[in-house]
This record gives sequence, C-alpha cells and structure tokens, in this order.
Amino acid sequence: MIKVSVMYPNKPGARFDHAYYRDRHMPLVKSRMGEHCRYYTVDRGLAGGTPGAPASFVALCHLYCESVEAFQAGFGPHAKEIMADIANYTDIAPVVQISEVVVDAPAR
Repeated sequence: MIKVSVMYPNKPGARFDHAYYRDRHMPLVKSRMGEHCRYYTVDRGLAGGTPGAPASFVALCHLYCESVEAFQAGFGPHAKEIMADIANYTDIAPVVQISEVVVDAPAR
C-alpha cells in the first residue's frame, strides 16, 4: 500500500479554508478516485515540535491506495478538475510525497 501525502506549508498571511477542504475538496477527490483510493485522512496543524513553535504545515491530507499505479489511475483522469479546486480553499502551493506504508495498524 502507498500513501500520497499532500502538505500545505504554514506561511504567514497565507489563506487556508479548513472547512472547505474537509467538507468539499476531499470528498470531491474521493468521489473522483472511487475505489482507487481506499481511504483518506485530513490533519490540521496545531503546533511545532518545540514549545510555542508554530506548526510546520497548516494542513495535510493522506490518500491511501494499493499502489502508485492505482493512485495514477484514479487521480490522473480527474487531475485538472481536482487541481482547479485548490484555489477555492488556499493560496498555498502544496508539497506532495508518495510513500510506501510499512505499518498500518490502529492504536490500542
């Protein structure tokens, strides 16, 4: 399984509409990708690693897919529509990373 992380750096004065991202953008992504996206998570940055430090990222999402090929099959045909929606919630250029998931277990 792979994870596609889309991370929005926390920049002073940047705009990010968390409600739109959570309630409209990510459901759009999931609906377009269909079965190619097993599930996704959305994070809202709260703080950095030291006391009083700001979060490195204002928001992140993680798309879990069976493979890079599955991600490409689900995202590729809808990339233009999905990317065009970014302007509706932010002016931050996202940072994207694709990772192999080596452990995916719920906390006990």
